[in-house]
Amino acid sequence: MTLDLPAETPTGRVVPATPGVVLEVRDLTVSFPSESGTVTAVRGVSYALAPGEVLGIVGESGSGKSVSSLAVMGLLPSSARITGSIRFQGKELLGLHDREFSELRGEGMSMVFQDPLSALTPVYTVGDQIAEAVRIHRDVGKDEAKRRAVELLELVGIPNAKERSRAFPHEFSGGMRQRVMIAMAIANDPDVIIADEPTTALDVTVQAQILEVLGTAQEATGAAIVMITHDLGVIAGFADRVMVMYAGRPVETGTVDDIFYRPRMPYTLGLLGSLPRLDRAERQPLTPVDGNPPSLVDLPPGCPFAPRCPMRLSVCLELEPELDQTKHPGHRAACHRHPEIEAQGLTATDVFPAQLAGEPPVARRPRETRTAVLDVDGLVRRFPLTRGAVFRRTVGTVHAVDGITFDIREGETLALVGESGCGKTTTINEILSLAQPQEGRVAVLGRETNGLDRAGRRDIRRDLSVVFQDPMASLDPRLPVADILAEGLKTYGVPREKRAARVRELLRLVGLGPEHASRYPAEFSGGQRQRICIARALALEPKLVVLDEPVSALDVSIRAGVINLLEQLREKLSLSYLFVAHDLSVVRHIANRVAVMYLGRIVEIGNVDKVFERPAHPYTQALLSAIPLPDPHKERERRRIVLEGDLPSPADPPSGCRFRTRCPLFATLTPDQAQRCIDEEPAVVSQGPDHGAACHYAQVKTVL
Repeated sequence: MTLDLPAETPTGRVVPATPGVVLEVRDLTVSFPSESGTVTAVRGVSYALAPGEVLGIVGESGSGKSVSSLAVMGLLPSSARITGSIRFQGKELLGLHDREFSELRGEGMSMVFQDPLSALTPVYTVGDQIAEAVRIHRDVGKDEAKRRAVELLELVGIPNAKERSRAFPHEFSGGMRQRVMIAMAIANDPDVIIADEPTTALDVTVQAQILEVLGTAQEATGAAIVMITHDLGVIAGFADRVMVMYAGRPVETGTVDDIFYRPRMPYTLGLLGSLPRLDRAERQPLTPVDGNPPSLVDLPPGCPFAPRCPMRLSVCLELEPELDQTKHPGHRAACHRHPEIEAQGLTATDVFPAQLAGEPPVARRPRETRTAVLDVDGLVRRFPLTRGAVFRRTVGTVHAVDGITFDIREGETLALVGESGCGKTTTINEILSLAQPQEGRVAVLGRETNGLDRAGRRDIRRDLSVVFQDPMASLDPRLPVADILAEGLKTYGVPREKRAARVRELLRLVGLGPEHASRYPAEFSGGQRQRICIARALALEPKLVVLDEPVSALDVSIRAGVINLLEQLREKLSLSYLFVAHDLSVVRHIANRVAVMYLGRIVEIGNVDKVFERPAHPYTQALLSAIPLPDPHKERERRRIVLEGDLPSPADPPSGCRFRTRCPLFATLTPDQAQRCIDEEPAVVSQGPDHGAACHYAQVKTVL
């Protein structure tokens, strides 16, 4: 297979026109022994990386993305069987002894891992760990290595770098730890940096910071980057070329424009169509890719994607397609029907038909005429901060939720969004507990939780249910699905014969079959388990469902199916949702209204289209600008608002406006205006119909 090296990348970075290649992988195959047989995790991966180029590798979990990168770095266990060729600067790496590989790692090639806390040694300071990486490959003294460590921490944006270099990893936030990992990765000016899901576990504002730091690191070192991720938005704005992987092998490769604007493989079409679009006010149907990736033990003949592909032919079940050239140079697709897709210009909705759910009948009435199913007014929840093992004493107070107000009407979805630590989870815990709040008022379905007795809470819980983030952790692995779904019905005295009928009805409602009732949670995929959780939440026909990050743990293709299901159920059953999420693209697709939280307070609230199209609070503007768009042209033209620093501690929130320590607007104010932000906490002020923002100097700005 010929590998084309463009003279200039789509994002504008210049790649030498010479045939020089810094990293070349040819026909890489990786297999592992297992109890079930040989697992072929990587099957014939080939790519070439030019200096300064960014290659994005995308695909679902289990597609072989990370295993292929670990093979390149020589970090796979000895049980792995690796064949093919890996050449770095023309030198073959397969067959090298570990000591030879160790000399190369960190200097010629380096890696940024997904979980920085696991990758950093907890008993050494971050400065010592970076200095160690320098001294291993350079003949310098301790003082010079420490000075270099401080320089690197400054380069990646760590404030007070000299002082923070003496801190330990646990004293840093997740974003700061990832910056330390990047500093360590570039310590010796490597030629190749492999970033394995470097932003997956981070908030969107921190993700924007990390991507900016990676860009700065590349400029400083001139390194080529392999970016492994499942977030196609990150790839759209950061990569030059893209390789889509499925079942261990590439199924489509090309420039970033080829993949996003001219996809020729049904799997790629499905991935792109399953993404909610933050930048589109008019909602589009999401295209879920039904089914699950195949087992990599003894793959059947034919195309591995055929069982999930609506376009499959008989030849697809017999012969696995090669990665063939399309009409665009350098663009290849492994599909027997890619010429037909190209000739007809097929889109995701052509290949994966999907319908957009409508609004429930009750939601078609004016909002003010509908009954409030949840009313929260001035809710406060603080936790004492204590010290001491035997004699505990209170040394402070954590202001988790500090006076928030919102309501949800019949047939409505309100999304609660914000960074980790802003108080979203505490808010829903206070609502679900149905207990008397420390301050404020909570009313569920017209009944205040203040003073409810046990019988009153039992009555309300029939109409209030919850779906949690991790479906596996929220299902009892010892019970079959039938018992899991019938548990609530049994608690509320539903007769046995009616329980069995209701279980079958619930399974059909969420797209599963009656035959699934006797299976256990471990026998289902992640998406199927979440459907079971939704079925359990609907067992008693509730009116309000709390959704706590219900799709964040799912692959993008499976996530689309669950989002579509939630929308269809809301329309069919006239449900109301309190939707807690950090993915604003999903929020734009599913919510009617949105409340943005920061450090225990609501800073902006209102109709989702008004808040997203004309955000008035600087924090909302920064959140929206940080969300990557799966559109390369738009991503290249966007100007992000990158917030400095991390979320302040809720145990010691800033005076006045809590956002002022990170606010880009605050730095532009006059001394008198700034003093007002320091002294006076802003209240939510109307910015128009069903739109309010808590900012003294709110300025509507378009950021999408």
